[in-house]
Amino acid sequence: MIFDRKNLTNNQLIDFYSKLLWPRMIEEKMLILLRQGRIGKWFSGIGQEAIAIGSTLAMNNDEYILPMHRNLGVFTAREIPLSRLMAQWQGKASGFTKGRDRSFHFGTQEYKIIGMISHLGPQMALADGIALADVLSKRSRATLVFTGEGATSEGDFHEALNIAAVWNLPVIFLIENNGYGLSTPVSEQYKARHLVDKAIGYGMEGRRIDGNNLLEVYHTISELATSMRTKPRPVLVECMTFRMRGHEEASGTKYVPQYLFDFWKEKDPLINFEKYLVDEKILRPEWLPQMRAEFSTLIDSEIEKAFSEPDIIPNVETEVADMYKAHNFPTFQPSSTTTKKRYIDAISDGLRQSMIKFDNLVIMGQDIAEYGGAFKITQGFVEEFGKDRVRNTPICESGIVGAAMGLALNGYKAVMEMQFADFVTSGFNQVVNNLAKTHYRWAQEVDVVIRMPAGAGTGAGPFHSQSNEAWFTKTPGLKVVYPAFPDDAKGLLMAAIDDPNPVMYFEHKYLYRSNSGEVPEGDYYVEIGKAKIIQEGEGASIITFGLGVHWAMEYAAKHPDLSLEIIDLRSLQPWDKEAVEQSAKKTGRVLILHEDTLTNGFGGEIAAHIAEHCFKHLDAPVMRCASLDTAIPMNKALEDQFLAKARLEETMERLLNY
Repeated sequence: MIFDRKNLTNNQLIDFYSKLLWPRMIEEKMLILLRQGRIGKWFSGIGQEAIAIGSTLAMNNDEYILPMHRNLGVFTAREIPLSRLMAQWQGKASGFTKGRDRSFHFGTQEYKIIGMISHLGPQMALADGIALADVLSKRSRATLVFTGEGATSEGDFHEALNIAAVWNLPVIFLIENNGYGLSTPVSEQYKARHLVDKAIGYGMEGRRIDGNNLLEVYHTISELATSMRTKPRPVLVECMTFRMRGHEEASGTKYVPQYLFDFWKEKDPLINFEKYLVDEKILRPEWLPQMRAEFSTLIDSEIEKAFSEPDIIPNVETEVADMYKAHNFPTFQPSSTTTKKRYIDAISDGLRQSMIKFDNLVIMGQDIAEYGGAFKITQGFVEEFGKDRVRNTPICESGIVGAAMGLALNGYKAVMEMQFADFVTSGFNQVVNNLAKTHYRWAQEVDVVIRMPAGAGTGAGPFHSQSNEAWFTKTPGLKVVYPAFPDDAKGLLMAAIDDPNPVMYFEHKYLYRSNSGEVPEGDYYVEIGKAKIIQEGEGASIITFGLGVHWAMEYAAKHPDLSLEIIDLRSLQPWDKEAVEQSAKKTGRVLILHEDTLTNGFGGEIAAHIAEHCFKHLDAPVMRCASLDTAIPMNKALEDQFLAKARLEETMERLLNY
């Protein structure tokens, strides 16, 4: 192995060696602890340390790194105390996730590290968003994100590289090609001769280097990062290395031919760099055992410090409270001036007001810039706010949700428009596993709103008409709102953007141009989690939201003698249990009406809550009126039959006659 020191001093080279030795010795200790049964799992990076160490040392300390679970060297090179890391691995309260997640599944703004989730690929899009925030803020920084050769098969890899290339983002995508994805060799992972060859397909530069050569890694990443800080662009780097131990220790390595171990053992990054330093008389042989002894003593001390910490005492209130970032409803004085606006224009108004209020707010989505979006909600925004903040995106929902999260991690607010709520399936993992769980895991707010044009009534068929709010109401960490009127559409959107938590903002396409109402001018907020009484009554309660509110109002207008109370939930997560309970106790008869399918629709949760908390006040069973348990048909007659409205009259009769 040939090392090129270039302009590095002897002291720097010794420091590099020290930083390479430290994680190796920690890992050796972890394997002993594993055999002793003192820890339960370990993902080893032995033999790959040069990549993590060399690349981390090449980055500035204020630049983000997004590592994976074999990159202990990233964390140690950023000088995170071992006791803190050990507390994280052992699920102690002083760990970064307070016992809520394991391994390197955490982030830390203090050290500018954003850890992975188990799904491997999503962190690459986060790097895009982080880099975009730096570009928009005119900060001369690069972002480094790791992935493995196996994860390059995932769509997240393609989406993230494509976004970075299209937007000229200063992201170094580093592939650790260590030969195996668990037991699957690279010959079964991809057909390309080299993974770096994929770079040309995205119109970006690619480098293929020896990942076991510490100085080659350092100089390559340093050169690229230095260049990208002044000339932003993405680069793909393939680091060739080998995984000397199992995917994790329990899986073993029996599937790996012995000749590969023999070959790569000769390329051990620590042994080779040590030999180089000794041969060059930079490091004296007698120093080596002394360094190891000092490290060994320190490792034992730091580890025992973590082991000696008391176990976490579970507290229900703490766990529930930490799902969301605490947030106070904004203080504001609603304008006495109102203007009659359509539902769609109220949404546009709320977006515009928020863009004026928050100069760090970025809107992203397909066709939202010059074209103004599929429904023209952002028409004119480019002229008013510029293309930096009103961004057309490639067609890649997962990548853009991830980029929105990356923006939030780096000090921005983001609104992402799903062209149709149905398309959220393509970004589902980012929503339910990244956006939703991040604050609970490591107390990081994720200031992202996803706009969800939803619902039927326009004959758009199975893939443009779904009411899929229930997919998200059961996901802790997300907030879900669903306005039925223009003033609420503006107020809930502005509240969602003000809120530092991820919010799924459902807007009904049928209401866009069919519903109008008075909307306050200027800043206007509706508190998330508060229902609204549309009309009071004594005979029965209709609990509903979205288009269902209008169905209920239409039915009540036809039957004024029934004295119906209509509750518009407006928010589904959190939802106003108090308002619902009060109405149920008042009327004794409750119908829950929603556009979603009956089975597992959100109405089932409301019905269960009423049955549990209001049973003795009820004069009839809680009844649900929902759409058929089928996909949504396109034909008008079939769609009308599908929708809950077709069964509202009959269901109300059963409730009232019980």
